[in-house]
Amino acid sequence: MTQIRVINPNTARAMTESIGRCARAVAAPATRIVAVNPAMGPASIESHYDEAMAVPGVLAEVADGEADGADGYVIACFGDPGLDAARELARGPVVGIAEAAMHAATLVGRGFSVVTTLSRTAGRAWDLAARYGFRDACRAVHACDIPVLELDAPGSGAREVVTRLCATALERDGSDSVVLGCAGMAGFCAEISAELGAPVIDGVAAATKLVESLVALGLRTGKRNEYAPPIPKPYTGLLADWAPAM
Repeated sequence: MTQIRVINPNTARAMTESIGRCARAVAAPATRIVAVNPAMGPASIESHYDEAMAVPGVLAEVADGEADGADGYVIACFGDPGLDAARELARGPVVGIAEAAMHAATLVGRGFSVVTTLSRTAGRAWDLAARYGFRDACRAVHACDIPVLELDAPGSGAREVVTRLCATALERDGSDSVVLGCAGMAGFCAEISAELGAPVIDGVAAATKLVESLVALGLRTGKRNEYAPPIPKPYTGLLADWAPAM
C-alpha cells in the first residue's frame, strides 16, 4: 500500500480533515492518505510572514513521515511553503498544490486563471506561475477576499462567491480552466466545474494523483545535488534542536 502524507501547513484541524477527505476521494484504493497539520504555526496562511512561520511545522511533519514510512507528500497550501526544504528531507516525491494544479491546467487548455483568497496573496501566485514555467499560461489571478478560515463557515456564501468569480475569470480572461488558489476551496471544486462546464482544478486532488503516479513510476526525489540532505552543522538558540544531524 502506498502511503501519502498530506500536510496542511496551518494548524486548523477542521481544514485538515476537509483536505484529507478531498485527497481520499481521488486516491486509489491501495493508497493510504494520512492528513496531518503541524502542532505549531499559524492558524491560517495569508501573508509572507505566515508562510515563513509555517515552514518549521511542515518540515517536522515531513520528518515524522519519514520515520513512519511515507512514500510521498503533498504540501496542501497554495503558497507551496517549504517545498524545497521538504524535498531535502524526503526520500519520496514532494508536490505542492499550486505546482500540481498549474501543471494540470496546462494539460487541459492553453491558458488558465487563478481564483484565490485575499488580494495580498495574488503576488505569490504570480511568483509561483513564473517559477514553474507557466507565466505565459497564467492569464490572471483573481481574489475573492474571503479569509481562509471563513471559506467553510456556515452562512458565509463562500462557494457562491468563488463560483461567480470563476465564471467572471473564464469570460474576462479567455481562459480554458480555473485553478482554485487555496486548499480550503477543495470541497467546492466538483460543483463549480459542473456548474460552469469548464475544468476547475483543485490542487489537493491534482497533487495527490501526481504523487501517486510518481510513486508508481518508482521516482524519488533526486539526491545528487540541490535536494541532497542538508549539510550537517550546529544551529543555535531556539533552532538548536532543528540542526541537521551531525
